[in-house]
Amino acid sequence: MKVAVFGGTGLIGSKVVDLLNTQGHEAVPHSISTGVDVITGEGVDKAMADNDVAINLTNSPTFDAASADFFRTSMDNLVAAADKAGVRHFVILSIVGVDQVPDLDYYRAKALQELILANGPVPYSIVRATQFMEFIDSVLTWTADDETVRLPSTPIQPIAAADVAATVAEVAVGAPINGVLNVGGPDTYPLTELGRITLSAKGDQRTVTIDETAGMFAAAPGDVLTTKGDARIAPTHYLDWLR
Repeated sequence: MKVAVFGGTGLIGSKVVDLLNTQGHEAVPHSISTGVDVITGEGVDKAMADNDVAINLTNSPTFDAASADFFRTSMDNLVAAADKAGVRHFVILSIVGVDQVPDLDYYRAKALQELILANGPVPYSIVRATQFMEFIDSVLTWTADDETVRLPSTPIQPIAAADVAATVAEVAVGAPINGVLNVGGPDTYPLTELGRITLSAKGDQRTVTIDETAGMFAAAPGDVLTTKGDARIAPTHYLDWLR
């Protein structure tokens, strides 16, 4: 298959491109660095032309209210180009529980992205993943000082970026789901415990304290950020990934 991967030079996108090409498909990465701008539309039609599948892995540069404009504009441009090009399958990567955290601007924006795709003319698949293992370090910096890391006890089900990429690549070359596939890591931790495990593995002596108001994930009620039911469970355990 010929696959256009928008955001194809990023953490997930680069892995998806490598996987698909290794499998014998023709996957081409597109990003600002390759002359494709999903906001202005520059290069989008050319990048989309003659492809069987489009994958959108681009992301907003901010997590605030401006993220809604990014996803609205980029999806409008990409869906229109995909329809014009006769693309048969459009895939995006989203977040498990994205429609259940209305207090977060970024989650509302990602839910809008899903809605635009679902209401569009192109057959589609939405892959929702749990929080990436690669981002846990960043999460710990949001509410930390030299001695303490403050975290809520929100349940988190970390997944390796490589496992996310493998799922996206597999879905992309299959039949459109016209719905959602949820995927998460094999283990669930309170974010406070995940913080302690991570700091210990790095020899960081700071103390983790419970603060149910600290950071972005404090806005997630209950266990909405974890998979349920028939979700796919990825193979990589966080402790193995840390090693």
